[in-house]
Order: sequence, then structure tokens, then C-alpha cells
Amino acid sequence: MEGMGIVGLIVVAAIVLLVVVVLFKTAVIVPQQSAYVIERLGRYSRTLQAGFHILLPFLDTVAYKHTLKEQAIDISEQLCITRDNVQVGVDGVLYLQVLEPRQASYGITNYIFAISQLAQTTLRSEVGKIDLDRTFEERSSINRLIVNELDQASAPWGVKVLRYEIRNINPPTDVLNAMEKQMRAEREKRAVILSSEGERDAKINEAEGEKQRVIKESEATRTQQINEAQGEAEAILAVATASAEGITRIGQSVSGDGGMDAMRLRVAEQYIAQFGQIAKEGNTLVVPANLSDLSSMLALASTIVKNDQEPSTER
Repeated sequence: MEGMGIVGLIVVAAIVLLVVVVLFKTAVIVPQQSAYVIERLGRYSRTLQAGFHILLPFLDTVAYKHTLKEQAIDISEQLCITRDNVQVGVDGVLYLQVLEPRQASYGITNYIFAISQLAQTTLRSEVGKIDLDRTFEERSSINRLIVNELDQASAPWGVKVLRYEIRNINPPTDVLNAMEKQMRAEREKRAVILSSEGERDAKINEAEGEKQRVIKESEATRTQQINEAQGEAEAILAVATASAEGITRIGQSVSGDGGMDAMRLRVAEQYIAQFGQIAKEGNTLVVPANLSDLSSMLALASTIVKNDQEPSTER
């Protein structure tokens, strides 16, 4: 009886162990952002998403486990030859994500290896299309072209290539030295150009200022001349007006009573005064033959006045 009891315990323990093993084999917990590919008797059965799942014992097995998170793959440095035959070492980082676990399992053996190799070959092809000087400027363009090529190639594998980033571009040492000299020469050239442009602008500003000064001075001179001319014209007009007024009054006085006698007296005074002035200014004096005949001079002046008055009377 005791022997049978021991055997019974062993059988129960074996059954319990078998149940535990079966549960362990059939119960599957899929983590978040993961996917398990299940095969039944060697054929694809289904894809398990995150959560708790029960499999058929000895029939269903977990064939592939995939993460659905975005993955970063390091693309090791490789030698690329540019269009101008310069070797450069280029490395980068590739970002991808599994969208279809079934295709990623059966579409290709190792999608990570395949995509990384394709990224290297595509990078060599794109770098070979441009010159060394443009490789640093065309990083964004190269990255975009590589992503387009890889995304088309990886679509049947259920993998989405999100982006590719060139990390380093390492030209040879002698090329780096030449590029450094070239950049230094370019900086010096730009400095000289900026200095010359500054001097040119300064001279242009000085010339423009001088031009404005000359224009202002000429305008001021012109205004001054106009003002002086107007002043002289007004002065001449005033003198002419005063002379005309004086002559008019003289005529009116001569035509009045005693005017002729006053005129004769005035002419005689002026006649004598002018000869006296001539005598003071020079050592030689030419005296008219009829100087003593003052009455003849007065008669001449009277005749002139009368002749001036007759047309006025006729009018």
C-alpha cells in the first residue's frame, strides 16, 4: 500500500509538471509595441499583438518576434568616390520601423542586414554623382534620395524606412589641408572685396555730398544774382521815375510865370559851375570862343525849351 502511494504521488507530480509545461508552452504574453508570428505545424497561422494569448499545445509555436518600435541602425563608414575622383569616408544612421510583421518574417531572411547593405550601395551611387565641394552642401538631398530608394525596396518586406542621416564625411588629410587653404583664401578674398566696397561707397557718398554742396551753392548764387538784378532794376526804375517826375515838374515850372527866367538863371549857374570844375581838374583848359557871350547860351537853352513845349501844345 505504501509503495502504491509513492507511485501515485509520482504520477500526480508528473501530471502537474506536464500541465505546467503545457501552460508554459501554450500561454504567451506579448509586450506592448511587439508582434509575434505564430506557425502551426510549420505554416503561418496568425500574428499576435500585445496582450495574453493561448496557443494549441504541440501545434502552435512562436516562429518570429518583432518589435514595432522605430529602430536606429548604425551604417558603418565606407569609402565613396566623388565625381571628381576623391575618396571620402562616409557613415550614417538609418531609422526604420516594422509595419507588417508577417512580410518582415517571410519576405526576407534578415531585413536589417539587407537594408543596411542597400543603404551603403545607394550612398556610394549618390556621392559618385556630385563633386567633393558639394557633398557637404547636398547632405539633405542625399539623405532624401537614399530614403526614397530604400523605402521602395523595403516595401515588400513590410518595413518602412523613415529617414537617413549622414553622420560624417571624412576626406583624406591632403584634401582637408587643400580645402582649409581654399576656405582661408575665400575669406581673405571676401574681406578684400568688402573693404573695397566700403571704400567705394565712402567715395560715392563723398562725391554725392560734394555734388549736393555745389548744387546748393549754385542755387544760392543764382538766387543772389536774381535778387541783386531785381534790386538794380527796381533802383533804375525808381531813378527813372524820379527823373521823369523831376523833368515833368521842371516843364510845368518853365511854362508858368517866371519859369523861363528861373530856367535861364539855373542854366547860367550850371554853365559857370562846370567850367569851374574843369579848371580845377586839369592844368590845360580849352575855352570856347563865345565863353563871354552868356546871353547866347541862355538863348539856346530857351529855344530848346520852347521846342519841347510846342509838340505838347499841339497834342
